[in-house]
This record gives sequence, structure tokens and C-alpha cells, in this order.
Amino acid sequence: MSFDELLKELQGQRTIEEDSSHISLDELFNESFMVKHSNFKSFGEFLEKGNFQVKTREDINNIPDELFDRHVARETGFANWKSMLNTATMDYASK
Repeated sequence: MSFDELLKELQGQRTIEEDSSHISLDELFNESFMVKHSNFKSFGEFLEKGNFQVKTREDINNIPDELFDRHVARETGFANWKSMLNTATMDYASK
């Protein structure tokens, strides 16, 4: 991280585009996204259906890929988690 980036972060001036990891899961997978791509109104409902206990992105990263990919493929219009995440990120960035 450069000095300028560090200074921006310390001053709270980093933008979402510079650090998308600070977007909450509820913001990224908002109601309109979930309704459009699944039969759920919220990301929480989607996770509940799969019996996943998720509070952070780290929790998602700890779910075995194969298990989460199957849940995504079964419950959404996406083939896997990566495509769902990429689409949500692009949708969010375009707003």
C-alpha cells in the first residue's frame, strides 16, 4: 500500500471502487438483486435455506466451494458463487 493510499484510508476517504471488501453483504446482495436472481427477498433468507451461518465475508470464504456452488446453482440463476458475486459487484458498482 502506498503512502497516499494509507493516508486516504486513515482519513476515511477510500471509495468503494478502491476497496469493495467494505461493502456489506446486505448492500451487495440487496433485495432487488435477490428477487431478480432467486426466489428470496434477502441474502439472509438465501443463506438460511442452505443452513449456512454467515455474518462476514470470511464466513463465506470458509464454506467449502463445492457446497456453496451447489447451493447457488440450485437456488439462483447462477452456475456458481463466483458468477453470483461478480454480477452483484458489477451491479453495485454501476449504481
